[in-house]
Amino acid sequence: MDYINAFWVGGLICALVQILMEKTKLMPGRIMVLLVCTGAVLSAIGLYEPFQEFAGAGASVPLLGFGNTLMKGVKEGVDSQGFLGLFSGGFKAGAVGTAAALIFGYIASLIFKPKMKK
Repeated sequence: MDYINAFWVGGLICALVQILMEKTKLMPGRIMVLLVCTGAVLSAIGLYEPFQEFAGAGASVPLLGFGNTLMKGVKEGVDSQGFLGLFSGGFKAGAVGTAAALIFGYIASLIFKPKMKK
């Protein structure tokens, strides 16, 4: 059942974002920022954890999950370092995922021939 919940929740998130992209004039970058901020806000008010327990990877993999990860890092940073944790906590929490995206993106650019859009 975990796989089914992850599949339909992740698919629903993607479908809603696709509708948002098609029905509004928002640029994709702004929609991505909106998703990360929404995940952070849902995490701050305590709604994201139960949602993630229900949906599993369907909730943790999209950009909503990245916002949740950043917020959890900020909370841990503030608990351990005080005010300075506000600035370092999110970086520590999101560093592995960001580094992996950069490294694998670079490897993919070496394997395939990237081209500029015309």
